[in-house]
Amino acid sequence: MTSTTTKPDSLQPAADMAGDLFDNWFDPLEAEVRARSREFIEELLRGELEAALSRPRYGRIPMSGSEGRASVAGHRHGSRTRSLTGTFGPIEIAVPRARLTTADGKTTEWKSQTLRAYQRRTLAADALIASTYLAGTNTRRVRRALAALFGGTVGKDTVSRTWRKVKSDWDAWHTRSLTGEPIVRLILDGTVVRVRLDRKATSISLLVVLGVREDGQKVLLAIKSMGGESAEAWRTVLADLINRGLRRPEFLIVDGAPGLDKAIASVWDGVPVQRCTVHKHRNLFAHAPERLHDEITADYNDMIYATTPEEIEARRKAFIRKWRLKHRAVADSLEEAGERLFTFTRLPPSQWRSVRTTNAIERLHEEFKRRIKTQTVLPSADTAAMLFWALLASGQINMRKVDGWQTLAVKPGNQPIDLAA
Repeated sequence: MTSTTTKPDSLQPAADMAGDLFDNWFDPLEAEVRARSREFIEELLRGELEAALSRPRYGRIPMSGSEGRASVAGHRHGSRTRSLTGTFGPIEIAVPRARLTTADGKTTEWKSQTLRAYQRRTLAADALIASTYLAGTNTRRVRRALAALFGGTVGKDTVSRTWRKVKSDWDAWHTRSLTGEPIVRLILDGTVVRVRLDRKATSISLLVVLGVREDGQKVLLAIKSMGGESAEAWRTVLADLINRGLRRPEFLIVDGAPGLDKAIASVWDGVPVQRCTVHKHRNLFAHAPERLHDEITADYNDMIYATTPEEIEARRKAFIRKWRLKHRAVADSLEEAGERLFTFTRLPPSQWRSVRTTNAIERLHEEFKRRIKTQTVLPSADTAAMLFWALLASGQINMRKVDGWQTLAVKPGNQPIDLAA
């Protein structure tokens, strides 16, 4: 006797069921919206043409000398079919055609201002594609993510072309005048990214400059791809800002890179500079074994986050005395930073939190790295800088006002803390 066994549906391979997953997800609302979108666009184009011809379809041209004489004469000659992809999906529309009579008696083809020549996607659709790319995915994954919405009409090449359209805005942004920008403070830092250069993956530096306006709002001023963070590289970035009209800042926040310090001294000597306390904290770790890191952190934070300049000064002296005996390299590293590590004490305490570190840029670096993680190597150095800018310009990343912005009008004092140990 033979027995026949059958597998229940729940045991069928997932791959066999995947193709049917969305088959019964028909949405009459979406279907109706798409149909009405076609009607609306065609009516919009017909209305534009009627305005150009100064008469409705099948209407006669007003007689010469009559009160309603048309300013532009011409005639319709059929229509042509165009494919258009928008946030409503892909549709086929009938675009009316016409010949217009010019002032010299010749005729010219009517061109719609609403639907540009060769336009195949709406600006909203392009913005959606670019925003999805900026959200942290590569071109092929954007295509898959938007396949259902755009009906498969958007490929990875479309994503690349759409992204290249952003370049015109990028070119205008990084050459804009800064004369009218009320900048009082700058935050400067760099980050390393991998790009394709001469067909090889190469590490480059993105040098970033944030400005703080008089009202406390942070704004991206410059981002430039360079070979490293040398003095000459930073001098190039600062010279470009000055050439575009940036006024002399009142306060600078830096990460402590020697190249940046030299560049600042050559263009803005005498401006108060705050060295990032977080970067110095990491430097202290590099001079001590791991078992001492917790103790270093406790002593360092006790000093940096004291509430008054007098307390900070006393705890700095205690730190130096203790670590000279316990592990001299740590004390020497702290002394190397000098008074620049404590420049924030010359400002009102309400501003200390925002000026002690370059965290405002560090957070942008982290978000940028998270977004490009799926791409591993970016196509070019220009693309890396443009992508960083676009994350902020598109609203994917927002920056708030700095802490203590209400007291930004207060100028830095002249008395740093006493560095004698």
